[in-house]
Amino acid sequence: MAETAPTSPAEIAAAWQRERPGTPTGSIEVVTPIWRLAKMFADDRARVLRAAGIDAATLDLLSVIRRSGPPYRLSTRELARRTLVTAGAISQRVARAESAGLIRRAPGGDGRRSVLVSLTEEGHALIERSVDQVLGREASLVAGLSEEERATLAGLLEKLTADVRRRMAAPPGGEGRVS
Repeated sequence: MAETAPTSPAEIAAAWQRERPGTPTGSIEVVTPIWRLAKMFADDRARVLRAAGIDAATLDLLSVIRRSGPPYRLSTRELARRTLVTAGAISQRVARAESAGLIRRAPGGDGRRSVLVSLTEEGHALIERSVDQVLGREASLVAGLSEEERATLAGLLEKLTADVRRRMAAPPGGEGRVS
């Protein structure tokens, strides 16, 4: 069975305008490709991670610790802040990674209940292998864009992300108001 190409965002917008004139379709040609790319990147990353023998949550945890630099150790509070997940989720990730021998926990030593998390040799080796596989694959997926195009797209995505974050923080209906 031949695979058919999905309907283009322009065709989707045109169909909505034909069926419901006046429907706000200005976002379709931006949001639909972003959703489609996000799905394709997520599916591909999952395949790469499976082949590398690591899951996305563990990759995230080990990556944050590895990027922190020597001695590759962070508090659980700092891990939660840098990964943007809850303290409970960090606790679960740390417990799984510790059981797998990828990290070790130690008391924070600051008189509070803080815990420091550091990479083991096995965890360090796994993140070194995995990050090369993941980022190498993702670099190949965007290789169809020139360096200048990638920089332009990155800047536009950063601008869009900041604006969407700002708009989502505003009360509903307040987006268009001038203060």
